Amino acid sequence: MDLGIAGRKAIICASSRGLGKGCAIALAEAGCDIVLNGRDKDALAATEAEIRSRFQVSVTSIVADVSTREGQKAILAACPSPDILVNNNGGPPRKDYTELDRDAILTGVIQNMVTPIELIQAVVGNMSEQGFGRIVNITSMSVRMPIEGLDLSSGARAGLTAFLAGVCRQVAGTGVTINNILPGKMDTDRLRGGFERAAEQTGRSIDDVRAAQAAEIPAGRFGTAEEFGQTCAFLCSTHAGYITGQNILLDGGLFPSAF
Repeated sequence: MDLGIAGRKAIICASSRGLGKGCAIALAEAGCDIVLNGRDKDALAATEAEIRSRFQVSVTSIVADVSTREGQKAILAACPSPDILVNNNGGPPRKDYTELDRDAILTGVIQNMVTPIELIQAVVGNMSEQGFGRIVNITSMSVRMPIEGLDLSSGARAGLTAFLAGVCRQVAGTGVTINNILPGKMDTDRLRGGFERAAEQTGRSIDDVRAAQAAEIPAGRFGTAEEFGQTCAFLCSTHAGYITGQNILLDGGLFPSAF
């Protein structure tokens, strides 16, 4: 399917690996010029080289922490008027809520709520003026259901979801859409790190932990960054202009709900 966005400019935050990388590759495949971002210089360079080798698009890499003002300024300097913004950022580490102090809580809220809001504020005006804009926020299945140890991440992402529920309707008439993708158990480094922790805590092998968790998912497997990226690319397409304010759950059926 031609997504109708060839030549559009896309910023994808935290895109050197994992789900962000999956989104960057899918948007490059659709013909978008790409601005990558990450803190790991080597991983970022490898992703840039991969995209350049596969697609005839412009690729710019910005080594920066998107949670900082300096990082945001660097990214926006590379692409002051993007047509597409994919908000993504690492979440706070898994930790019981009783272990969180004030600084940790504020850092988590800045990472997963404040940062995407600031970036949206910076780009949505131009998107509205030109009559086209696509904003996709990568949040989490934990917005819908509790996940032990991810209370801070869940709370910050749920706050972002509620904040943008009104914003997306304010700008919908200008051709700008704002949607959220909620990943479930995706086969990424973060998930694999969870397998290692569970194996250490239970004395089971990593393979056993992995198999047991996959068996809990109705689809019988973990999601991939590639299919996640293709969903993101569709939401950024010309075909998705009537979809806004939605939470798209990619979890293989793990969250049990009729609505």
